[in-house]
Amino acid sequence: MKYVIPLSESELTTLRNMYENHPSRRVRMRAFSLILSHEGYTIQEIAGMFDVSRQTVSSWIDSWVKLGLRGLYDDPRDGRPLKLNSEDEELIQSQIGEEPRSVKKIVALLSEERGKQVSERTVKRTLKKAKLRWKRVRKSLKSKRDEQKFQRAKERIDQLEVRRREGEVDLFYYDEAGFCLDPSVPYAWQPTGEYIRLPACTTTRSRINVLAFMDKDNHLIPVTVKGRVDTNTVSACFDAMSMDLEKKTFVIIDNAPVHKSKAFLANLPRWAKRGLCIKFLPPYSPELNLIEILWRKIKYEWLPFSAYLSFNKLQEAVDQILKNFGEEYSISFST
Repeated sequence: MKYVIPLSESELTTLRNMYENHPSRRVRMRAFSLILSHEGYTIQEIAGMFDVSRQTVSSWIDSWVKLGLRGLYDDPRDGRPLKLNSEDEELIQSQIGEEPRSVKKIVALLSEERGKQVSERTVKRTLKKAKLRWKRVRKSLKSKRDEQKFQRAKERIDQLEVRRREGEVDLFYYDEAGFCLDPSVPYAWQPTGEYIRLPACTTTRSRINVLAFMDKDNHLIPVTVKGRVDTNTVSACFDAMSMDLEKKTFVIIDNAPVHKSKAFLANLPRWAKRGLCIKFLPPYSPELNLIEILWRKIKYEWLPFSAYLSFNKLQEAVDQILKNFGEEYSISFST
């Protein structure tokens, strides 16, 4: 059995002081291992306490015998040699592009094709170095839309935004959204091993519907409806809007069935005479309707967890956000 040479009282005092007070965990660990060896603990027992190999503990003892206190410290060095070279990193990036979810497959591929034994953590560090982040995947309708129509619509909206900034016209984005007691909360910072539990909605199907016009200056015209939203409801909302215009006003709107019904479309000439012009977006172009950002903000960021305790609390929370939008709650749009 290998043990440290019996320590003197002064050496024990010094090592105990280092174990209790030294800022380096590695130095504290080595000092304590020498004390344990002096007290009769075997190398195997000490290795088990610190979760290291027998050879590591043996090298600590050898360094103490050879160098004394200096043997408890690491020699200056440039750091651990990199396990992955630039070609390995390129392989990782190309593989994650093909399969964005599986780090384990990349670890196996590096082992089989490159003979590189690395951990998942090493692969993740490489991905972060390449400015990749593990985050929620967003659904997209880009594959379904006509890209040329999308770009033309975007250009027309940009031109209208220039006219709005110059004070020539008003430009609003319109949509409807519903809020209920089923929370839209995919992520939240939570204690390790614990979960924030929200009540499941099992007793009511009540729903708060909000119809709203919003512009890029955070002006909001909301209408809250507790019942069903149909063509008549939406038409009444636009009719009220058309009666109180200060200048020619354009409204960006999507192609929901209630917006394309015969009853709704029949109102367009009358609203146009009052100065309210409706601009329909091409299909599958939600990115162009900026009010979609407002709904996401409310559902995923601004509604507190307490709003889901009861329908009344949800109503109060939604009303509070709508009332204070533009002041306490706002969105920063790029120009």
